[in-house]
Amino acid sequence: MPVPYWRLSGFYFFYFATLGAFLPFWSLYLKQAGFAADEIGELTALMVATKIIAPNYWGWLADKTGRNLRLIRLTLLLAASSFAGFLFRNDYWWFALVTVGFSFFWNATLPQFEAATLFHLQAEPQRYSQIRLWGSIGFIAAVLGIGRFLDYFSIANLPLIIGGLMLLNWLAALLTPEARPRIDRGQAGPGIWQVLLRWELLAFLLVYLLLQVAHGPYYVFYSVYLQQHGYSASETGLLWAAGVGAEILLFLAMRRLLSCCKPRSLLLWAIALSVVRWLLIADGVGSLILTVAAQLLHAATFGVAHVVAMQLLYHYFGERHQSKGQALYSSASFGVGGMVGSLYSGYFWDVLGGREVYVIAALVCGVAWLIAFLGLARESRPGLG
Repeated sequence: MPVPYWRLSGFYFFYFATLGAFLPFWSLYLKQAGFAADEIGELTALMVATKIIAPNYWGWLADKTGRNLRLIRLTLLLAASSFAGFLFRNDYWWFALVTVGFSFFWNATLPQFEAATLFHLQAEPQRYSQIRLWGSIGFIAAVLGIGRFLDYFSIANLPLIIGGLMLLNWLAALLTPEARPRIDRGQAGPGIWQVLLRWELLAFLLVYLLLQVAHGPYYVFYSVYLQQHGYSASETGLLWAAGVGAEILLFLAMRRLLSCCKPRSLLLWAIALSVVRWLLIADGVGSLILTVAAQLLHAATFGVAHVVAMQLLYHYFGERHQSKGQALYSSASFGVGGMVGSLYSGYFWDVLGGREVYVIAALVCGVAWLIAFLGLARESRPGLG
């Protein structure tokens, strides 16, 4: 069966376009709505906290039924319907309730689609990064377009834009065919606990958890930080786009990189460059050159790290437990790590200042580098590209 390249790519395009509308601008929307920095951090933490539960529940259901796409379509529709709640009230507790509701469904979607993509790519796994790069293109299109839009129109329109993109993402999921793993689900193989109780897997999960803790102030407050230093909405959009543009170039080159470098080595370099990136943001935000340089490092801090994660997850969990593996990765890193990163950045932003919060992020990445160096096997070279 041929790989449905454009339909898979279309899903990634609209999913990350939605994320591109959300990540750079939602904190600015909350700020204009009257929420304080600690409340913005808490609301963001609530959104990412659902990643601890939602991916695991839906991942278990997907592995049990083998119907990833059917569940994805359902959760996307429920996410878009729940998100409409932001249009009715803007008090803190209402926002908290709607955030938990929509994100429980939204955060279930991507891990299952990653598993579905890997099932479609059984014969051609090296094409993963070529499909995933369309998500980065969607992200760039959203941040540039919305950044320009917000220079002329009110940010109060943002929930309508995000809700519309969610519906387009749902339509893309309707067009994507179901995929099944090659193995028989009843066939013998290592049980899930045999997979989970490996020290290397635990080290892997802890590394990615810490990387997301470090990304917390970037995802929650980077746009606010730029605004505080005199950058306009369109300039902010361009800077976000520059980072994701570098990520696209990385995805195009990733197959060649993996042919000559082991995933462990690539991950160590990515974490080391993460330390450099957060320090550049902390002390170089007044310089456009240093700020652009920091954004270009997104190719390493997210792009390399993410593709390596997909490599290792396919290696650790195989096809039999792939949905559960993707869900566990999402829960531990984007869930627990993202929640902790959102909370610490929200609570410390006004107390310590933005610079110090990004310095803490650099220190957290230093700890992650040590764990990766000591905990990940040197010989690991899984074959996903």
